[in-house]
Amino acid sequence: MSDIIRRDPRAERIARNRLHPLHAALQPQQIQWMGPNGIVRKNPHAAAAGFIGPAGIKRIDRSGAQQGGSGKRQTGSAQVQLPLHVVEQPAFIIAVVPDMVGGRLSSHDKDLLGLAHQLAGKDGAVLAVVFGEHKESAFDNAGVDRLLQLEGDEYSGYSPEQRVLALRAVENQFGPRHWLLPDSRTGGGELGRRLASGLGERPATRVWQVKDGQSTGRAGAGREDIARAAPRLILAAAECAEPVSETRHEARQVELSAQVPRNLPRIEDLGSVAVDPAQIPMAESEFILSGGNGVKDWELFHRAAVALGATEGASRVAVDDGYMPRARQVGATGTWVTARVYVAVGISGAIQHLQGIGACDKVVAINLDPGCDMIKRADMAVIGDSAAILQALIERVEAHRNGAKRDAA
Repeated sequence: MSDIIRRDPRAERIARNRLHPLHAALQPQQIQWMGPNGIVRKNPHAAAAGFIGPAGIKRIDRSGAQQGGSGKRQTGSAQVQLPLHVVEQPAFIIAVVPDMVGGRLSSHDKDLLGLAHQLAGKDGAVLAVVFGEHKESAFDNAGVDRLLQLEGDEYSGYSPEQRVLALRAVENQFGPRHWLLPDSRTGGGELGRRLASGLGERPATRVWQVKDGQSTGRAGAGREDIARAAPRLILAAAECAEPVSETRHEARQVELSAQVPRNLPRIEDLGSVAVDPAQIPMAESEFILSGGNGVKDWELFHRAAVALGATEGASRVAVDDGYMPRARQVGATGTWVTARVYVAVGISGAIQHLQGIGACDKVVAINLDPGCDMIKRADMAVIGDSAAILQALIERVEAHRNGAKRDAA
């Protein structure tokens, strides 16, 4: 396998913004260099290692403590410590119920938490209500002040009635000023409308902006907006606010004081139904494997898509060359996609293609050129021959599945 290049998109944005308070902490410092006359020059300021204090102000440490007392400057990348936002006694609560598809916060969930952070201001606290087990470890960076995790078999699978009972218990204990849920097809839209009925509230739906006490939502198939006073229950659309990125939050664990009654479901959840990824429209697919001009073995590419259970996509070049049908073209001149994971194999990253994947949550790039635009856009990049990498992926997936079958037996 080839080397893996891991990027930090947030650190890159800070490094490009000279007005950002953390910009200086991410700038590399030269310790010494060769002058034009062959004399080695040293940077006299390099020994004074700096750090960012809790108020965002750069401090200078001349004691050598940051360098382990050895007097040598650490050469690792700068660690940016964001200021910690703590609300001990909140004046009110903003409750958020994220979708948590796959056990992680989606981009829609993070936008929702950004809106909750705006509504909470300095005096309020954001309470996130999560059902079942999760894999998320960055609630503090997403703007969560209080975290309520409700676990149990009764919350697994499709259980909207049981979840509404739990949310009504949250209503009785915390009395949130606002309820925020994603207006999504992955559960938030239905749960929010059920909760509104149970609380006797009239919700604002498809909300894309909340400002000055007014909520604005889409209506008429997206052709018009409806503005009204912001209600208690808001079902927000994606990109309703900027995600929290400049502060860390406490994410303190809380519990319900009263036990939630067990509801006998009228609908039995039989689990997910297996669907052929090739039959899923790209605009609705959660996992896309897309090929471009760098793919030389298309038979191997198709086998990799089957092994990974991914929907196939392609760049315009691959479609024009006849390797993929026109319906599989991704980009501004093809289909705009919103996949949670988008794997680009041998795609350089033309501007039209990057526009088409702008709403994707995680982008993985496989390419030989470490300087191409797709590598710069990707959250994770693998530099190497696409055929070797795809073959290794197939072998790893098959080995994992065979191991799981043996364990089950």
